[in-house]
Formats: sequence, structure tokens, C-alpha cells
Amino acid sequence: MTYIITEPCVNVKDGACIDVCPVDCIYTTPDTNQMFIAPDECIDCAACEPVCPVAAIFAEDQTPANMKQYVPLNYDFFKGKDMNELKELTRAAPRKVNEAH
Repeated sequence: MTYIITEPCVNVKDGACIDVCPVDCIYTTPDTNQMFIAPDECIDCAACEPVCPVAAIFAEDQTPANMKQYVPLNYDFFKGKDMNELKELTRAAPRKVNEAH
């Protein structure tokens, strides 16, 4: 199983989730409007869920019905992407880090 980042993250991209992920499986790019969790890398530790300031992260099987469309969006984000390049893009992507973290 993996965790899914949903609608509340759109246009927020806080970055607290990236900071706490022990396996660096959360990605974004400068031209996307949210973060995404790599399903093949996520170890289901749930470290990202409680630090999300907008409560956008859910275990895949607990994603609310009104946000289920984010499940395939999360998987599709990674299709055909070079993960090394994606890591670099994530590092370069602007984040709106909440200074309270």
C-alpha cells in the first residue's frame, strides 16, 4: 500500500512531508501544483500524514470518497519518469514551507 496526497495540497506544496519522509519518496516538479508519493518507494510508515498542515495525505485505502480521483493521479504522475531526474526536479521545485515546522 502507499499513501496518497489529495486536493488540499493543490497550490500549497508546503514541503513538511518531504522533510520527514525517511525514504525520500515524495516528489514534485516546478510545473506541478502538488506533491506526489511514489507508490513503489513508499514504506507505509505514515510519517508524512501528521505533519501535513492541510490534512491532504491519506493511506490509499482510506482516501475519502470525494478525493478518490487523486489515487490514479498519484500513480500516473510517475509513469515514464526517470526517478533520478525527478529527485533533482523535486529539490529545485519551489515550496511554501511553513516556518512553524
